Amino acid sequence: MIEDIVLANHEVRVTLRGNIYVEQASSIREQLLDYMEEGHKNFMINVAAVDYIDSSGLGVLVALHKRTQQVGGQLTIQGLHGVVKELFELTRLTKVFTIV
Repeated sequence: MIEDIVLANHEVRVTLRGNIYVEQASSIREQLLDYMEEGHKNFMINVAAVDYIDSSGLGVLVALHKRTQQVGGQLTIQGLHGVVKELFELTRLTKVFTIV
């Protein structure tokens, strides 16, 4: 779930926490699409406090990444670790996203 959203330096900084399953992924998508519709195109997603993310959560991040690229923006992932990092590596999403 989304713990915090902060606008800073023309970037939407999102902190996620806990387990991200289909229900949470849908909510995350809706909230972040609202920011995109307002004209924001650069996103920093902090997953340091995420314990697990399922395929629907990964799908939401990929879809948001694609949309930011279409408008000349960027989606960056921060704080990969543990199982979440393993999932990103296994699915080769580490080659898709900018990881910091």
